[in-house]
Amino acid sequence: MDRLIYTSMTGAKHLLYRQDTLANNLANANTTGFRAETVALRAVPARGAEAGTRVFTVETTIGSDFTPGPMQSTGRALDVAVQGQGWLAVQASDGSEAYTRAGNLQVSSEGVLQLPNGLPVLGDGGPITLPLNASISIGDDGTISAKLAGQSTMNQVGRLKLVNPPAAELIKGGDGLFRTKDGNEAEADPSVRLASGQLEGSNVNVVDAMIGMIATARQFEMQMKLLDNAQQNEQKANGLISGS
Repeated sequence: MDRLIYTSMTGAKHLLYRQDTLANNLANANTTGFRAETVALRAVPARGAEAGTRVFTVETTIGSDFTPGPMQSTGRALDVAVQGQGWLAVQASDGSEAYTRAGNLQVSSEGVLQLPNGLPVLGDGGPITLPLNASISIGDDGTISAKLAGQSTMNQVGRLKLVNPPAAELIKGGDGLFRTKDGNEAEADPSVRLASGQLEGSNVNVVDAMIGMIATARQFEMQMKLLDNAQQNEQKANGLISGS
């Protein structure tokens, strides 16, 4: 009896977590460079002398889907998309180095190259500062060139830090950025290439996400019915004991 109760109770609890994950994926179906999150569940026996029959349902590996998203041509000079494997390095709000596939870059009023949310984009020597009111071009190796008004040639003013750590060594934070599991900064990888004038879309499959939400809702209802059955069985058992 208690095995059924604990399995159903924890199963319903973590199915709600899965529903939150699917809803978050669906909400980011149009977010540039977004990586869909994945959740898996597994059964774990409870420990203790009097808990031998109890089993908990818990989340196991919470990871991300690293499948590349669709490429979208924009023609904008500050839009870049990583071709194949690789990441852009940015400075997170806590000052740490983090990684993203979002390449919709902007230049602040102070000339700092940043993401739309204001996080600075990192180069080989830290945050990149560009000359204001200049024509900017980004090469496929991350080299940034600028041409001021009245000049006829482009001059290199910086280079994006492009990295490519193994996917198994990356973990996604609550801010949507990826970091290495050991907290160390990844080394720049000169083999990573960019496509200028393009953006990588989200890799969320909207149809799969919606089907997953429907299936999860049905599974949650099943867990609640099992709890109801356990309650009814307990009432019947108590009635038999009282009658005897």
